[in-house]
Amino acid sequence: MTDHPKFPDLWDDPADAWSSRSPERAEFSQRRWVWEAMEPAERIQRLNGLAAWVKWLRNRHELHNEIPACWYRHPPVVERLTALYAGYVRTYMAPSPGRDHAEIEWIHALSSLLPQLKRPGCSGGHHDPPHRKRDQAAAGEDFEEFLQAQWPTTAPVTHPAEAEVAHLDPPL
Repeated sequence: MTDHPKFPDLWDDPADAWSSRSPERAEFSQRRWVWEAMEPAERIQRLNGLAAWVKWLRNRHELHNEIPACWYRHPPVVERLTALYAGYVRTYMAPSPGRDHAEIEWIHALSSLLPQLKRPGCSGGHHDPPHRKRDQAAAGEDFEEFLQAQWPTTAPVTHPAEAEVAHLDPPL
């Protein structure tokens, strides 16, 4: 097992992809991990790269119980792993001027996201999460009714400290 994952050839030079200020690189950097903004072929390529990294991550950090084998079937997990991957590349593959503790920050980010990566229902194999029963049209109507009739839009204007300052003489 190697110390660092074998990164897919998504960049000619990973450090250059992060440090270059060219307009082409800036545009690429802004959209590079927005899954919906990728062409299907690019999604497949990047998902394969992410999968190689996640395999390394699960082994290196002994996260088999925290990151389910079916992580790619859970969009919220994919998004969090994508953020961790991008952060990993920035931290370990590119210079981090002014970030003396970048590695510690990345490890902290990993630790803070672990509870959100876990899918207890998938510990014995993949299980789709239950579908949410939510009528979007009704939710929109409910929100509009809330705006028309509830506290945030109908309460009179008051200041929380108004009673406390009412007895004080105003300054000259």
